[in-house]
Amino acid sequence: MASDGLRTEAIWLDGTLVPYDEAKVHVLSHSLHYGLAVFEGMRCYRCEDGRSAIFRCREHLRRLFDSARILEMAIPYSLEELAQACAEVVRVNGLAECYLRPLAFYGEGEMGLAARSNKVRVAVAVWPWGAYLGADSLRKGVRLKTSSFVRFHHNSFMSYAKASGNYINSILAAYEARRNGYDEALMLDVNGFVAEGSGENIFVVRDGVVRTPPLTSILPGITRDAVMKILADASVPVLEQLFPRDALYIADEAFMTGTAAEVTPVREVDDRPLEAEVPGPITRRVQEIFGAALHGRDPRYRQWLCYV
Repeated sequence: MASDGLRTEAIWLDGTLVPYDEAKVHVLSHSLHYGLAVFEGMRCYRCEDGRSAIFRCREHLRRLFDSARILEMAIPYSLEELAQACAEVVRVNGLAECYLRPLAFYGEGEMGLAARSNKVRVAVAVWPWGAYLGADSLRKGVRLKTSSFVRFHHNSFMSYAKASGNYINSILAAYEARRNGYDEALMLDVNGFVAEGSGENIFVVRDGVVRTPPLTSILPGITRDAVMKILADASVPVLEQLFPRDALYIADEAFMTGTAAEVTPVREVDDRPLEAEVPGPITRRVQEIFGAALHGRDPRYRQWLCYV
């Protein structure tokens, strides 16, 4: 039985809304054994006009279909059908604000690594979810520790795919960081340059210039993309550039972005506190504009909202 925090009335499964306890799969589902599944994480927010809206729903779903294509998985629904499913499951569960999890996976049938005949199944679940890195993280910032687990090379796993199996790498890094008293892991790429957190993209600020790792061994974050647009509109220079971890040690500011993490300041990296206030002025400005966009208060970004 799920915890009270996850339990809702219904889950969308294979085209139908089913009661929470009836959203079941077989123990021999192929994806359960081999990790070949793709998923998304979205958030729905209550806007200032009282309506609820999913943030960048179609951009997330496009990435879901991109991930499936990379993994040679044919999703048996259109993007518009899944967009409607996302809105429907939010409405049916009566949640003004929530997290959404679309998931496409292979069901039972054939086994083995080369199995191709199993049915692709699709689910959309929702639940209330607060600040991913802790209740105070958005205000006080988080402590990072460079992980002993390296972010995989883009020719080992497909880094553009938000694939379930890829996250074993992130899970091990997150376990290690939290076991040692830190809030989150900082992952390097195979060449020793900063890649991302276990589930977030990262930005570093020095002398008014913002840098973020390029799209090599990182997931192309939807929130990352939004933040880069916000910075550009605010005339803040943004560079997609490789940099080593000591660039974070001497940064004026640093922050992480993601659907779950939103815009989370970094206050310490490898036991070295950042010298500036947390959040710093650029981070705070991004947080304010991003927050206004999420809740429909900034007309420049209303196209990012999909009302339910």
